[in-house]
Amino acid sequence: AQRLCPQAVIIEPDHRRYAAISEAVMATFTTITDSVEPLSLDEAFLDVSGAVRRLGRPTQIAEQLRDTIADEQGITCSVGVAATKFVAKLASNLAKPDGLIVVPRDEVVAFLHQLPVGAIWGVGDKTEEHLHRLGLRSVADLAHTPVETLQRALGDVAGRSLHDLAWGRDPRAVVPERREKSIGADETFAHDIDDPVRIHRELLRLSDRTAARARSAEMMGRTVSIKVRFADFTTITRAKTLRHHTDVSRDIFTIARELYDRLGLQRARIRLVGVRLEGLVPSAVAPIQATLDEPEHGWREADRAVDRASARFGAGSVRPASLMPDRPSGSNRAQRDLS
Repeated sequence: AQRLCPQAVIIEPDHRRYAAISEAVMATFTTITDSVEPLSLDEAFLDVSGAVRRLGRPTQIAEQLRDTIADEQGITCSVGVAATKFVAKLASNLAKPDGLIVVPRDEVVAFLHQLPVGAIWGVGDKTEEHLHRLGLRSVADLAHTPVETLQRALGDVAGRSLHDLAWGRDPRAVVPERREKSIGADETFAHDIDDPVRIHRELLRLSDRTAARARSAEMMGRTVSIKVRFADFTTITRAKTLRHHTDVSRDIFTIARELYDRLGLQRARIRLVGVRLEGLVPSAVAPIQATLDEPEHGWREADRAVDRASARFGAGSVRPASLMPDRPSGSNRAQRDLS
């Protein structure tokens, strides 16, 4: 592009900022209703039926959302209000870049039938061309075509689906996103363990696994917790919250080991240990800060390198030295590996 148009002004994308604003906007949505289904970075479906008594008609709720987002984020927000997800999405698209379109239930068919077939959700360029060859150019044309004809031309599922949408039939409910609140791992021993070195080693392995899972999910957490279950099945938990979010194996293990050592268990017989990372947020919006006592970049890059090796050669292909089999034990072996 620069070679063909050297005078072009190129603006580098700031994906971290986009994600941060997206997270803030989604948080605003949840002040209205718990029923929020994200569709993309900048789109979501909201079922506001449970908020009408508290906040007013859907149109009023939409205006309130637009005002709040403009005030707090300094960006525009287009909203479509309708009884179904499909019609609401169409209305939102038509309302861009900064508008509000309301489609009452009794006006859905009239609203849809004036639109070109390409406006229907799921009709891409090739399907649109195919429909045009069949003489179907408007949603009204599609609606008045026998469903059997559409099924012969497009397939049973697609033909039925497009015919239903052309009449505004869309039974899909808003499905709220259920984000994990924590990620972790635990291990139940075949025999009770009373060796602190072996417990440290297991905490290291579980911390490593927990961090890898967090990175795979593109999440970071601020609180590290451990669970310890004794031979008599008594269970205790301990947790510590960091000043910053992390997905770094070394951070998680350092805190897990500290929490365990503070218990002062000596040679207590232990049946199970577990490690969890809590207070999760998407990595894209988590503030990046230094790790506990080393430059963060090096440890994070080391973890990323391990992730790449694991993806290529299999899980466990790269791991802390103390987790290698048949390694002679030592009094501070687990501690030295990530120190």
